[in-house]
Amino acid sequence: MVSSNCSFDSQSGYGQMQKGAANRLLCLGWRQELQVAYLFIIPGWSGWPLAGRITAGVCASTWSAFTVMYASMFPQGETSKAMGQISAMTVAGQLTGMAFSAPLADGFGWNTAFLAGVGAAVIGIPFALSIPETPIAAKRMPRLSPSLFRGVVRQRTLVRASVLSVMAHAMLFISMFGFTPLKAQDLGADGWLLTGIVFSFMIPHALASLLAGGVLSNKFGEWRLLRAGFGLGAITTALVAFSPSLIWLAATQAVNGFMQGLLFPLLLSLAIREAPISERATAMGFYQAVYAMGMFAGPFVAGWMNDQWGINSGFWLGGAVGIFAAALTYYWSSSRRQNVEQTCS
Repeated sequence: MVSSNCSFDSQSGYGQMQKGAANRLLCLGWRQELQVAYLFIIPGWSGWPLAGRITAGVCASTWSAFTVMYASMFPQGETSKAMGQISAMTVAGQLTGMAFSAPLADGFGWNTAFLAGVGAAVIGIPFALSIPETPIAAKRMPRLSPSLFRGVVRQRTLVRASVLSVMAHAMLFISMFGFTPLKAQDLGADGWLLTGIVFSFMIPHALASLLAGGVLSNKFGEWRLLRAGFGLGAITTALVAFSPSLIWLAATQAVNGFMQGLLFPLLLSLAIREAPISERATAMGFYQAVYAMGMFAGPFVAGWMNDQWGINSGFWLGGAVGIFAAALTYYWSSSRRQNVEQTCS
């Protein structure tokens, strides 16, 4: 899934803006989602679920089209607000899927949850076609070329946001999307208790995503929020290893969910901040392709560590990644402030 996501991201993001066909690319994502659901339903061969995961990677790569298209509907100075809103809606969709998939599977069988995904895709396609697209005049669009790509990756803020996003996604996929549910099961959670642990993370996560791009970033500043998100997120990720009960675990998840929720809209906003409107899709494709490495590497290394030293070691790794990311944000924000001061003087 991650490899298919990486290989398709930059091409899909650029192509939808270049050809003025963002709506068609969104529909491609929904059609891929239909195929994913059907591939998981087909019985008789273990390769079908693998094919479903690969197709899901292609489907996920079209998310860059959503973000660029949504940001284009806001004034140039409100990118943080746009990214905060779309991040909150993304988390709301994840939470809804988590909330309904388990009851559907338990009550009506595993295939029911995937059939619900088919229904969601069928509903989503006409909505995607009806979205008004903000076209970019062809004369303003540069042709896709190595020089264009080199120019995009030379954007310092984009590269820094991408590196930090690798670490943010490593933390997320080590913790809630990785081994936190297993830790909850070790502490005795099952059924609705396990769902409650997930909700204790996801609800603050959605709230923070909504607030980060507007109220909080205006009051505290983006880089300061990033330091807080990585630092406190790292501490609460490591504290999962020392959780003596489900109540303690839920408390760590509430704080961790909020702190990690601050990160993603801010990093999204930084990723396209320096890019001209005509290059935003390429910048977003690069950003998404890079952070996909964190989605893979984080749980992969943590899983190996868990096999060697027990499940708690993976959370220590997540904490260490977060501390390193917080140190990077401090260094980069300090150097940025020094550059601004030198320019002003």
